[in-house]
Amino acid sequence: MPSLSFAPNARSLIKSSDTLAIIAPEAIFTRKAFPGLFEPSITDLILDLSSRVKPGDMGVAASTLTGGAPDRIFIGVLPNTVSRYNSPARPESVRRVVPAGDLLAAQKPGILLVLDEPSHMLAATVAVGRAFPEYTAKGSGPSTTAVRIAAIDRRGELIRPTPQVTAALAASRAVTALVDTPPTDLGPAAYAAAAKALLKGLKGVKIREIVGDALLKAKLAGIHTVGRCALEAPRMLIAEYNPGGRGKRRHIALVGKGITYDTGGLNLKIQGSMSNMKCDMAGSAALLGAFRVLVESQCQHRVTLVLCIAENAIGPAAYKPDDIIHLHSGKTVEINNTDAEGRLLLADGVSYAARELAADTIIDAATLTGAQLIATGLQHAVIVSNDDALERHFVAAGALSGDLVHPLPFAPEFFKSEFDSPVADMCNSVRSRTNAPSACAAQFVYWQIEDTGAKWLHIDLAGPAFPKNRATGFGVALVAEAVQTL
Repeated sequence: MPSLSFAPNARSLIKSSDTLAIIAPEAIFTRKAFPGLFEPSITDLILDLSSRVKPGDMGVAASTLTGGAPDRIFIGVLPNTVSRYNSPARPESVRRVVPAGDLLAAQKPGILLVLDEPSHMLAATVAVGRAFPEYTAKGSGPSTTAVRIAAIDRRGELIRPTPQVTAALAASRAVTALVDTPPTDLGPAAYAAAAKALLKGLKGVKIREIVGDALLKAKLAGIHTVGRCALEAPRMLIAEYNPGGRGKRRHIALVGKGITYDTGGLNLKIQGSMSNMKCDMAGSAALLGAFRVLVESQCQHRVTLVLCIAENAIGPAAYKPDDIIHLHSGKTVEINNTDAEGRLLLADGVSYAARELAADTIIDAATLTGAQLIATGLQHAVIVSNDDALERHFVAAGALSGDLVHPLPFAPEFFKSEFDSPVADMCNSVRSRTNAPSACAAQFVYWQIEDTGAKWLHIDLAGPAFPKNRATGFGVALVAEAVQTL
């Protein structure tokens, strides 16, 4: 797999690279603003090349041979401004202009980022990481190319990566490899083992699992029911981090949907809709990565990771439409769609976090609804929260981290009736597909903890986590940044 690391400074990066990508806003590519780090002849080539292209709305890439050192230069010209719903670091534009294939074909590739602000480094670095996916099963095997990165400001001064930046880059790439792994290679047991391996050696972390029929003893029937007929038993993996000390520390629970494959259950997905359902554990993977970043960054809050893991398979033991499940919250749910399974896992997970773990703040993440893509698209995840300050905090963290989010209405009085059941407290799927289904799905999850007093925020990242058939690691940087700064 390609490795990414940080060069000690920009000059050493330039000197040691045979192929170099320079990524900067359009305004940098002028005689007055361009940093004086290159030989004059190389600078002339770069500025001439940049004058021939226009970044448009999303950026543009171009390249030239230099006849000097570096031997080949790529430029990624970013738009000077972005809309107010974008990140000022322009992470999606950065990702698009990274010439990943050409860099991996080079002997000594490098990437030089010219940033408007040091605070843009987190988003820009994670965006670079997304251009270099880790997982491959191609016969040629994974690339072992080492790509080095350096970031400078507009004055040419080095911007050093913080521990959080380096941790977020590594963790977001690591979890993309998990999400991209074929489902037969990463069932519930293998996923739990991989999660433990990712957390191995972290100081102050304790891990335990509740597996198979033990879920029923723990009143986690939602998780058990969804996964009971798969070859590998469903489970809840709990990792606890407590930094100790005193002060106004929160206890934050990160609850993730970890469906390792989703057939839709007996409400089988139609042709074409089942492909890529290996991504249905991307919410839990994002929180797994964020948890690792938070521990490595010595977060001052107590943080507990709750991964709800199952495969939604079909077979003689599969749960059926019309079944009634007793959830951990004590509420009953009538199944009217076995393909609305993720919320059953989250329902148990958030209730367990509130009632058994006594978390005061609960953040859940899931590839929960296809409707999320319709509501907010491929770049913005949906968030829904019962707390205005928490919602605003995550929007700000999204802009800083580059993992953009946009809130949907939190309005239980408008959405509860969508789940009316004549025989149980609720159904698991909405009656109407035209009444904010993503917000309704979030409401189903919140319903399980509405009486606990916990602050809660839900992230539906179905689109941003897995666009164009590859995982992005979306959510790692977002949640790590948001929790670290709460």
